[in-house]
Amino acid sequence: MKNIICDIDGVLLHDNKLIPGSDKFIQRILEQGNPLVVLTNYPVQTGKDLQNRLSAAGIDIPEECFYTSAMATADFLQHQEGSKAYVIGEGALTHELYKAGFTITDINPGFVIVGETRSYNWEMIHKAAAFVAGGARFIATNPDTHGPAYSPACGALCSPIERITGKKPFYVGKPSAWIIRSALNHIDGHSEDTVIIGDNMRTDILAGFQAGLETILVTSGVSKLEDIDKEPFRPNHVFACAGDIDVV
Repeated sequence: MKNIICDIDGVLLHDNKLIPGSDKFIQRILEQGNPLVVLTNYPVQTGKDLQNRLSAAGIDIPEECFYTSAMATADFLQHQEGSKAYVIGEGALTHELYKAGFTITDINPGFVIVGETRSYNWEMIHKAAAFVAGGARFIATNPDTHGPAYSPACGALCSPIERITGKKPFYVGKPSAWIIRSALNHIDGHSEDTVIIGDNMRTDILAGFQAGLETILVTSGVSKLEDIDKEPFRPNHVFACAGDIDVV
């Protein structure tokens, strides 16, 4: 029985509305007993928040199935030396860092960690750039530049700090294989027994490809059939939507 890593936006939901058939797909997977990780690059919501979001759309998934780039960032940092961080982000990110034993501070931090926030300002950019220039390690939850309606996302918030310091962050989220490995560790799974389902060739499918997973592209989100030939790698399977998937 295969482990399943499933993206949210473009696969299960579109603008918080159910993509028809995805509820039945998830219900089938849970009834079959496949180990399931519902994975998102979005670091602002907790597992409980995400559970409520999907429940409101008609998809019931246990809270422990959700895994975010904030959780993966905390996991990554537990494998690094140091326990003090300057953080630009919301409560879900700081919550995971506190759980991992980190001190959130603007006094000699060993890390600058950028997630997503609507309260981004000049002082944050100034402090973060000064710390990174002074040797703090630059870590970001995800490389996405924008969300719905061109709302600024983590990659965009990192840009001024990059420009000032000349240093790029390590991005934990998709398409990094790190978040896939972290999600697999979360369920004690292995890449050869796992399939990833996503709607974006350049994040979900690339991350799965790089981590050695079987990949399923659904064309209900970002990437369409004509986009497949634009990349040098291929998904193992392509379906119109999650409700059509018949290989797991």
